[in-house]
Amino acid sequence: MWLRYCPRSILRRRHIELTSSAPFVHQLHTSRADRSHSYYDGLYHGHIHTTPFQKALLAVGSGVAALQDPYRHDMVAVLGETTGHLALVNLRDRMRNDPEGYTILTERPRIRLSTLDLKNMASLPDGSFGREYLRFLEDNNVTPDSRAQVKFVDDEELAYVMLRYREVHDLLHTLLGMPTNMLGEVVVKWFEAAQTGLPMCALGAVLGPLRLNASRLQSLFTSLGPWALRNGRGARCVLNIFYERRWDQNLEDLRQELHIEPPPVTLHSPRKT
Repeated sequence: MWLRYCPRSILRRRHIELTSSAPFVHQLHTSRADRSHSYYDGLYHGHIHTTPFQKALLAVGSGVAALQDPYRHDMVAVLGETTGHLALVNLRDRMRNDPEGYTILTERPRIRLSTLDLKNMASLPDGSFGREYLRFLEDNNVTPDSRAQVKFVDDEELAYVMLRYREVHDLLHTLLGMPTNMLGEVVVKWFEAAQTGLPMCALGAVLGPLRLNASRLQSLFTSLGPWALRNGRGARCVLNIFYERRWDQNLEDLRQELHIEPPPVTLHSPRKT
C-alpha cells in the first residue's frame, strides 16, 4: 500500500559521488569519515573535527567547486557548514526564543521518507500544505532523503539547526510556490539569504542569476527577486514552524501565519512544461 502513494522518483535513492576539483576538499571530506566513531569527539555522529585553517581551505575549495557546478550539492553543503557559524548562532537563538522553535530544538524532528505518512498526505485535500508538498515532490522528481548529513559544524545544536535548514528547503519551495528549475532555485536562495543570513545563500543569490537567460533575468529583477527579498526579511523565522504537525493546514493560511505573500508570478515545474 505504501508504494501506491509514494512517487516513483522518491524511491530512487540519490548517490552523489564526491569528485571535487579541489583535492584537499576531497581528502578532508572523505578520508576521516571512514574512521571509527570514537573520532567524532562525542559531538554527534558523523562529526569531523577541523582546525580554523582546514575550515578555510574547505570553504575556498568547496566554493570553487560549487561555482563550477551549482548542482554539486555536496560542495554547497561543505561551503555552508564552514562559513555559516554566526548565522547558525543567530538562527539557533531565534528558535530558542520562540515556543514552537524551542520545541523543535528539544524534540529534533526529521523530514525524511521514513518519517512521512505519504498515504495520509495523499489523502489530504488540494490546497492543504501536506498535499501540496507531496505534489511538489512528485512534480519535481525530488526526495527529502537527498539532504546531506552535517559534518563540519563544531557544535551539536548548531549542527541540528543546519540540518533542519536543509530539510526545510523543499518546504520553502512549496510555501513560495517555486519549482526546482534554475529560476525557482535562485528565487528561493534570495528568500533564504534575506531570512537566514547564511553566506552560502548569499553567494547563491548573487551568482545564480548568471545562469539565467534574459527573459528569466527580467522576471527575477522586476518581480520575483524583490518579492523574495521583501518576504525573506519580513517573514517569521521559517525554522520556527513544526511543519510535521501542519500537513493538514491550508497552504494559504500557513503563508499568512508566516507573513509570506503569494508569489507574483506562477512558475511551472519541469514536469508541467
